Amino acid sequence: MAERGKAHVVVIGGGVIGASSAYFLRKAGYRVTLLEKDKFGSGCSHGNCGLVCPSDALPLASPGAVWSTFKTLFKRHNPLYIKPRFSPRLWLWLAKFALRCNERHMLQAAAARMPLLESSLQLYQDLIQAEQIECEWQKNGLLYVYKDQTAMDAYQATDDLLTRHFSLPAKRLDACALFELEPAVADGIAGAWYYEEDAHLRPDRLMSEWKRILLQYDVDVREDSQAIRFKRQGFKAIGVLTREGVIEADQFVLAVGAITPKWEKEIGADLPIQPGKGYSLTFPKPEYSPRIPMIFPQHRVVMTPMQSGYRLGSTMEFSGYDTTINRRRIELLKRGAEPYLRTPYGEHVEEEWYGWRPMIYHGIPIIDKSPRMENVLVATGHNMLGLSMGPATGKLVSEVISGEPTHIPSKPYQLLHP
Repeated sequence: MAERGKAHVVVIGGGVIGASSAYFLRKAGYRVTLLEKDKFGSGCSHGNCGLVCPSDALPLASPGAVWSTFKTLFKRHNPLYIKPRFSPRLWLWLAKFALRCNERHMLQAAAARMPLLESSLQLYQDLIQAEQIECEWQKNGLLYVYKDQTAMDAYQATDDLLTRHFSLPAKRLDACALFELEPAVADGIAGAWYYEEDAHLRPDRLMSEWKRILLQYDVDVREDSQAIRFKRQGFKAIGVLTREGVIEADQFVLAVGAITPKWEKEIGADLPIQPGKGYSLTFPKPEYSPRIPMIFPQHRVVMTPMQSGYRLGSTMEFSGYDTTINRRRIELLKRGAEPYLRTPYGEHVEEEWYGWRPMIYHGIPIIDKSPRMENVLVATGHNMLGLSMGPATGKLVSEVISGEPTHIPSKPYQLLHP
């Protein structure tokens, strides 16, 4: 591990993006301090569904998204919930989102997301082997399962688009072929689309392993250490103020996910992110546990079978930085899985969880330097794909800070977007 003259980098944020950034910066020879305001890996990186899925290249902002959302917005069991409140920032975000719901912008976003997704899939495999990471990694693919034949057939257009533009074909499975592959599915299923190259893992185990590896490489991991603001000198940051005092460094990475907008004045740029609350339920494995993760698009629920458990997750709630668990919303997860699986969940809930996803209206992450401080890099806005994009983001962060050629183009992730 080459040392870069003992240059010091402070990474703010102990989620998967911060952890990946700290790892690759340390491997590049920097001295690294990581600050996490709570416990390492306790935020949105803890209880998500653990999918590593290049198949999810298309952003939420797509043709027809506004109308399909509006039709279900006021239904009792709608997977999307917007808490009624006066929030000009949220309504501006929604307006910008609506303007992006066309094919040109959708393909632009997908083209930016694909390099991060594909690179991360490969990097995960390399890292798991090189660092002996035990995170219940399984490369069993991903199934998009449909109850209704019309909805199943309608996905053909998406499959054609992904195949044509990104060489991402899915295997179409009728009900018989799906049951042969996955006997855990319920009767009456129309079929599924199967992405064989996708993978999954257990997120909390991954974050435990990231902490072990960072400590092994002498990264200074500081939990319960909240960064408050930067200490500036001209167009540079020379330190970051915490409750324990100022930590001085040569470079800084801000990887704080959904709370990034609280740093807008410090960064000197618009950070158009909304916290999109998602929920998950973790169970022991049910009697008939599938082998392959599944997405149920008609109910917007994800099922992930893990080696040590079983998880249902998803929903999207725009309720600001609300810290309560909405019982009605979390019950949607169980209800949404019931039509698709013989035993849709385990006997008891081991963990109820929520996390704020950093939702950006155009669906493209921000990985770019602050316009106000040339030695502060922002890495955020990964929407629902932070875990899927983590390693490639961390490697890109390290390359940008080092001034080295980047392994994927960095231009798509600049702060300014139309």
